[in-house]
Parts: sequence; structure tokens; C-alpha cells
Amino acid sequence: MRLQQVLSYVRRAVDDYQMIQEGDKIAVGISGGKDSLAMLYALRGLQRFYPRKFTLHAVTVDLGFNNLDLSRIEEICRTLEVPYTIVRTQIADIVFNQRKESNPCALCAKMRKGALNDAIKAAGCNKVAYAHHQDDVVETMLMSLIFEGRFHTFAPVTWLDRMELTVIRPMLYMKEADIIGFIHKNDIPVVKSPCPADGHTKREYTKQLLRQLNLENPGVKERMFTAIRTGNLKGWPAVDHPGKGAHKEEGKDG
Repeated sequence: MRLQQVLSYVRRAVDDYQMIQEGDKIAVGISGGKDSLAMLYALRGLQRFYPRKFTLHAVTVDLGFNNLDLSRIEEICRTLEVPYTIVRTQIADIVFNQRKESNPCALCAKMRKGALNDAIKAAGCNKVAYAHHQDDVVETMLMSLIFEGRFHTFAPVTWLDRMELTVIRPMLYMKEADIIGFIHKNDIPVVKSPCPADGHTKREYTKQLLRQLNLENPGVKERMFTAIRTGNLKGWPAVDHPGKGAHKEEGKDG
């Protein structure tokens, strides 16, 4: 997939849910994985021609596993001329060694988001872009059904009260396969997650379940995504009513 195709998806999502306003300073959360790197390229490309002027600032939270090489990410940010901040933490030690969490993902995510949000505010940003794509939207909905008994997923735009920060998700119209194609076609170096829990989570279980459902019922993921977009879910307004897409949450993000 070419950058122009990625930009088409991102522009559509940004316009449909009014994600970007004039003068926004948008933090781009960079994990080093394929999704966040594709989003960085897409937003930098969008920045060059979008009628509403905005700035970008890339941020990575280093969890402290001591085997995360971010030199290639630093080089990408230099090439794209995007300021880049690395937040060094000891989250890995706290979660795995001190607390010895049986469910490490919950605490890790909470601490990681706290560190990320603090860095974002320190950089003067009013928004943060997360790289959740269409598959993530559907997986989260299915996880909510299976493990919580409710029909819920994260919204395209979320207002975090306590942080006075807006979360946007400009990749939500893209499929994971499209992102993989873009990364491979453009030889973008991906940094593998050093987390020992990676690939052994409820999300990974749900991902595999959804993959099997889609194999047996081709198109089921697209139909689920359509159900989310048209199902009057909180934070998912009809796209022909711009400016009403901000879903308010009390300082947390799904």
C-alpha cells in the first residue's frame, strides 16, 4: 500500500469525526510497532496539505526492559522533521519484579498512559493520536461482549477530563493487513515489543477468535465494524453530523 492510500483513509477519518482543528499540537504515541509508525508517516503527510494547520510531537514511553533500541525511531523522526521525546521509566521493574502482577497488562497500561500523558502535557500538546485501527475497534467490542457482557468499544474522539486532553484515532478506517502492506512496501523498520506478556493476552485470544470467525464467515469483521459505526454507540455519532464526535470520559481512555 502506498502512502497516498494511507492518507486517504486517515483524511476520511479526520474529516468524518472532526479530529483536527486549526492550531492543534498533536502528540503521536510511538510504541515502535507497525501501527504507530504508519500513523506517524500518515499524519506527517497529512500535515503538509491539510487546510487546518497543526503541529506534531512524537513520544515514546520506554518501559525499562533495557533491551529496547529506539535509534531507528529517532532516525525516522529526524528524517520526517518531527520532534521526538523518549520518556524513560521503571514500569517493567514495578509490574514484573516488585509487584509480580498476575495480570500485568492492566497495571502496565495504566502506568504507561500516565507517563505518556504527563509527557504530552509537558510538551504543550492539546491532543494525542493513538494508532488503533479497524481490527482494534472490532476486537475491543468483541472483548467487551465476551468478558464484560456489554456492547462497547473506544470512540474515534475522546475527551479526558482530568488531563484536559483529547484523544484522536485517525487510523480507525484502516485494516491491519493494509498497515502491514504499507510497512513492508516502504521498508519501515519496526521495533519488536520486549514485553514478555506480548502475544499472551485476552486481546490476542480475541484476535485469533475473530480471525477464525472471519475465515468461516468472510466479511464478518467489516460487518461488525459497520454495526459499530451505525449502532448509536456512545462517542460514535453519525458522520453526517460533524463536530459532535467527542466522547467525554472521566480521565480514562478505553
